[in-house]
Amino acid sequence: MNRRGFTNKISLAAMATVLGSEIVFARYMPKDYIPLGLQDPDPFKMFRKDKEMVVLNDKPWNLEARAHLLNDDITPNKFMFIRNNGRIPEQIDTSKWTLTLDGESVKNAKTYSLAELKSKFQHYTYQLTLECGGNGRSEFNPPAKGNQWTVGAVSCAEWAGVRLRDVLEDAGIKPDAVYIGYHAADTHLSGDPNKEPISRGVPIQKALQDETLLAFSMNGEDIPLAHGFPLRLVCGGWPASTSGKWVNRISVRNKVHDGEKMGGTSYRVPCETVAPGSKVEDSDMCIIESMPVKSLITYPKSGALIKQGQTLNINGHAWAGELEVSKMEYSIDFGSTWHTCSLKRPKNRLAWQHFNATVSFPKKGYYEVWGRATDTNGKAQPMVLPGWNPKGYLNNACHRIAVKIV
Repeated sequence: MNRRGFTNKISLAAMATVLGSEIVFARYMPKDYIPLGLQDPDPFKMFRKDKEMVVLNDKPWNLEARAHLLNDDITPNKFMFIRNNGRIPEQIDTSKWTLTLDGESVKNAKTYSLAELKSKFQHYTYQLTLECGGNGRSEFNPPAKGNQWTVGAVSCAEWAGVRLRDVLEDAGIKPDAVYIGYHAADTHLSGDPNKEPISRGVPIQKALQDETLLAFSMNGEDIPLAHGFPLRLVCGGWPASTSGKWVNRISVRNKVHDGEKMGGTSYRVPCETVAPGSKVEDSDMCIIESMPVKSLITYPKSGALIKQGQTLNINGHAWAGELEVSKMEYSIDFGSTWHTCSLKRPKNRLAWQHFNATVSFPKKGYYEVWGRATDTNGKAQPMVLPGWNPKGYLNNACHRIAVKIV
């Protein structure tokens, strides 16, 4: 039952129990009114999140992790960031859930039940890196509009489901297919049923990759509601906005998908470098595809105190969109010299890679440990902010932590 149905059926006493105190003027409440305390539940209870997660917005819900919370090889639900554009669906009946394939470039429009998807197609499991295109936005100057993400809008969970390619091939794809676009069950913040909060997509080549999944499982369990239950599109290595949650329709297009958040400045950067603060015409903006090389030091927590003479073990993750990371380094002298870290291969393509190193410090004092990843094309993370853009996307500057030797 959804929250509205629940609150319509329970007594005032039960409402007071949920709220933790008496509703003093309950006799004056309008009929069918839902107290605000029930409209805006505690996100940490609702999403089973850790108390150290940071809430950036509650309309819609947007939460991020702190760097040290992301130390696990596979990100658990409680530490996974949440990026929503609309209202989370409140009433889901999996027995009635369907996925429809339509669009100009599908040969046979088809509708599948959730049970049919699970029984008809082979299942696959991959660890896939998802990162918000705006991760790191808070560092841009002049400031860019949007949620002020720091470094924690990234995760690498284990997703299981069926390949989108297999479902598309079952319905048939016309030769003129160039893009797919997803549609979902979340609702617009305005409540207008005719408006979609977000409807993005990817080129057909990305849709047909082995790792592009219609997922129904995350970390060995049903996908949590906040992450797209009961069915989510997962496109690892690209902005997480392409991995639509609560998916119930996919359109095969003969043009670049023109759904909500596909045009204007949404998930686009200037095609050419611009000066900070510049106004950029929509026609000069290019859609973000593969995410840039990046890394995160997840241990120790910034602010670590180390006794003189002791070494410090650091570890973290590195990723590079469609590519792999070929080299991981650290510096303790603000990038003047770099030292090689031990770097593992990814579990599978589009998974992040784990690194570690043992760091020594010459004497007492304040230090910063910087991390720098280099991808298989030889491109390394910049030491300072990359090119400014109007929406603050693609900040892949070196992550750093503060350390004192005492």
